[in-house]
Amino acid sequence: MTETAVNTVANSLVSFAAHRPLGTPLGKHATRVLFLGSGELGKEVTIELMRLGAWVCAADSYAGAPAQQVAHEYRVLDMANADELQALFDEVKPDIIVPEVEAIATDVLAGAAAAGAQVVPSAEIAAICMDRERLRVLAHEELGLPTTPYRFAGSLEELRAGAAEVGYPCVVKPVMSSSGHGQSVVRSADAIDAAWVEAQEGRRAADEGDVSRVIVEALAPLDYELTVLTVSSSAGIVTCAPIGQRQESGDYRESWQPAASSEAVLAQAQLIARGAVEGLVARARKAGETGWGVFGVELFVLTDGSVLFNEVSPRPHDTGMVTMASQRLSEFALHARAILGLPITADHVALSLPNGAVAASHAIVVAGDGEAEFTNAARALAEPGTDLRIFSKPEVHGHRRMAVALAIGADEADARAKAGRVADALQIDVR
Repeated sequence: MTETAVNTVANSLVSFAAHRPLGTPLGKHATRVLFLGSGELGKEVTIELMRLGAWVCAADSYAGAPAQQVAHEYRVLDMANADELQALFDEVKPDIIVPEVEAIATDVLAGAAAAGAQVVPSAEIAAICMDRERLRVLAHEELGLPTTPYRFAGSLEELRAGAAEVGYPCVVKPVMSSSGHGQSVVRSADAIDAAWVEAQEGRRAADEGDVSRVIVEALAPLDYELTVLTVSSSAGIVTCAPIGQRQESGDYRESWQPAASSEAVLAQAQLIARGAVEGLVARARKAGETGWGVFGVELFVLTDGSVLFNEVSPRPHDTGMVTMASQRLSEFALHARAILGLPITADHVALSLPNGAVAASHAIVVAGDGEAEFTNAARALAEPGTDLRIFSKPEVHGHRRMAVALAIGADEADARAKAGRVADALQIDVR
């Protein structure tokens, strides 16, 4: 598609969105939004969409998921099953489809986009971001973004060779998994075979029986990680203030905004994030799709101060829950507005904190087997500048993130400590 044709498509999308009906979710001309995945992040976006007058249906693999509890309607199905997903599309007839999980039949998603539905941010972007191989090739080899040295492998023999090329220590990850599932840090050649087994058996789709390709990349001298929420809308692309974070076993535990980094690091982080999203949105526009929505761009900051691209999530990010305390519009409000075609500018992503203050979030992970009941909330929230979101997930089996504490403090340490005190003060019983 020529640049003129791409611009024509973009202009027509903006014009269409400007006339999308809102405010009559139960009427004859509702804007119908379908969520594929109904977790705590989708719940917040659902609330924001409903505030703007859209009709929302929340689908997931189990009943009672957080977003299902607040949506107009909900459905339960296996979203990786092409026939079930197509039947859902045929029944609901969504104007907008919002994928919130990776386990989706992407061919059916692409078919829905071709038939005229708006897939968020686009069917191709959703497919690219589910696949570490396609994403890394686009980011580094096509867009020229800096990354760690890497190789791909489809067998144990290829993995051994790839690890030898990038060197030890290295990290091995399945190309089609997330949140640390199937991931290993390998410090010597005698551990590479075990890393292959972990990638095959520990990944999210291990029960499907196929062999997963893996990425092996050099273990960089990491200082810390950043997330840059980047918003693509009818007004263009803007970036939020970078977010600092702490993880355990590949899962988010704390985040804070703004991150305490040098001006040079912050500028480079936002530049890389913008470049990644610009490249993805350009692919969407060439296919006649919008590319609108929030992207969570994950970055490595090395001990020498250099910044590397890691991954990107084509939706609100778990570390971005801190924006419910830090920004004028949270990442969820930004996502809702962007996908409805409303313009997002630098003013919309501005921080709303007192001068010098920092906001923090603290994930509340519950262990046990049964329903999680929260008490002592009054004491937990007695300290000024604190807040709490309980996700209301039906049950926990093992370990599960069930809530998040939020706080505003005089600096990063103060904010993190306050959010931690909220979490510690809660009484949580699993019955």
